Amino acid sequence: MNQENVNKNTPLYPGMQPDLKVEVAIIGAGTSGLYTAFRLVTDNTYKGHEVQIFDMSDRLGGRLESVIMPGMNFWGELGGMRYLTSQEIVTTLIEGYPLKEKDLNKRTPVLKDKMTPIPFHMGDPEKLFMYLRKERFQQNAWTEDQKQDKKLITRYYLNKEDEGFSSDQLFNKIIYNVLMADPWVAETYKELIIADPNGYDYTFKLTSRDWDAIKPRLMYNFPGSPYDQRKVNDIGFWNLIKDQVSQEGYEFLANAGGYYSNTINWNSAEAFPYMVGDFSADTTYKTIEEGYDSIAYAVANTYMEHEGARIWSENKLITFTKDHPLIHTHTYELTFLNIRSNTQWKVYANAIVLGMPRKSLELLDQNTFIFNGQELNDNIRSVIMEPAFKILMGFERPWWKDLGIDSGHSITDLPMRQCYYFGTDPENNNSMLLGSYGDMETETFWKALSDDKVLFKVRAAKSASLEELHKFDDVQATEFMVNELMNQLRELHGVEIPEPYVTYFRDWTDDPYGAGYHAWKAGFSVKDVMPYMRKPLVEEQIHIIGEAYSDQQGWVEGAFCEAEKMLQTHFKLDWPYWLDPDYYLGW
Repeated sequence: MNQENVNKNTPLYPGMQPDLKVEVAIIGAGTSGLYTAFRLVTDNTYKGHEVQIFDMSDRLGGRLESVIMPGMNFWGELGGMRYLTSQEIVTTLIEGYPLKEKDLNKRTPVLKDKMTPIPFHMGDPEKLFMYLRKERFQQNAWTEDQKQDKKLITRYYLNKEDEGFSSDQLFNKIIYNVLMADPWVAETYKELIIADPNGYDYTFKLTSRDWDAIKPRLMYNFPGSPYDQRKVNDIGFWNLIKDQVSQEGYEFLANAGGYYSNTINWNSAEAFPYMVGDFSADTTYKTIEEGYDSIAYAVANTYMEHEGARIWSENKLITFTKDHPLIHTHTYELTFLNIRSNTQWKVYANAIVLGMPRKSLELLDQNTFIFNGQELNDNIRSVIMEPAFKILMGFERPWWKDLGIDSGHSITDLPMRQCYYFGTDPENNNSMLLGSYGDMETETFWKALSDDKVLFKVRAAKSASLEELHKFDDVQATEFMVNELMNQLRELHGVEIPEPYVTYFRDWTDDPYGAGYHAWKAGFSVKDVMPYMRKPLVEEQIHIIGEAYSDQQGWVEGAFCEAEKMLQTHFKLDWPYWLDPDYYLGW
């Protein structure tokens, strides 16, 4: 493993400098905040000392967090863990940009640190499990039956015309039917929306630009439906799915799809491209060998090369005001709480960039002038906070290989929902499993167990001494939780499973994050909310960016795109020299 490539010892400064004056104060050292600082100083718009980053945490990356578990020489992911090769900002920052157009083999790095892109293996569907309503299938069971002109009948009472579809196929069928029921879409995009003559597979060759043209005007044309003649943008996804394939069909999709967060009652128009773009068969995922949070450190390190650049860690923004009488050269006065000393101190700035998700914005002083108007408060609440947590588990051998499984994930309707087979250390056989990928409805099930006081007791393993393991005591899942999860893993796989020797638990619903990821509510005009958030008050140099208010929610690329559009529009930065000039950044 190339641990030497990315320097994750980025110097963080947990101190104070009362009455510090800067041009741009960036709040949040997640990917959008770090990217903003990197672009402002590398574009030569500002000097390093004029752009400063503040974060209440003692680490970088926000909801990216890669960890090495004791006894293993590879990274596991507690937060975001992969990128799509179609996401060009993140791909170019990791892999470099082609010197000659379309010559993808010769790439020039953008950032000072080298990162090693590797495939994020989704495994072999012939081996991976789907365990639904106490029935176990291989994940390719649906398509295998289709090849033999048979329909796989499950314990879901589906409509006759929906029987035999896998969950991915049924999602695509719903989206196809709704698109083709709108005469304008059916005529305008008929070459790009393709039905398979065999009746199961639908292909969407729509670009992001196409989707952005479709989403605001797509109509729901199903006479007799309660939603007939409504804009799809105003219909919740659960409402629409039930209308199309029955409540039982909805249950099948929510369970077999692996994520309750995909089928909550969020904005259907936004759900359509999300489902066909990420959860379709031809999706190519990659990750970073040095851990996915390397992207945050690499961006930070390039910013930190500039003289005076600084990341103020363990400093929490309390409030900010513009009515301060003391400093006439700077518009805003920001009050921070220095966490180590429990002391408040002031910073003065001419622009504020809030790289913060919804919950973090709600934790700020709501009496600050920016929150006075109803419009910003309504738009902050235009997204649903989606709870998510992860449990990594270390085992002394990759027991899943006994079942022929090498990588990828298995899916179930049990509260654990999914497990990912993350990898094995070739030196000692110690192996890592992402034991639960809980979200939405399952949160209360696990919360009752995670709040228990008795934590899992680590035990010595090959290449993992008790002394090393005890350093991880405070991140263990509770014993209660591990025992419940082990029961579910055994039920999902149908075999006995050895006990883990270590765990690592992260609940992203904890403050200040409030959620693992976000989804747009139905009824909001996303086309208007996104640019609004990037500069909520016309007369103020205050900007809100990040994954939450993007059209790629749950992805680093969403955070990068919002930051880039904000920088070009409001800081007048040029298009990055390293980014394909034809790349579409969205609304």
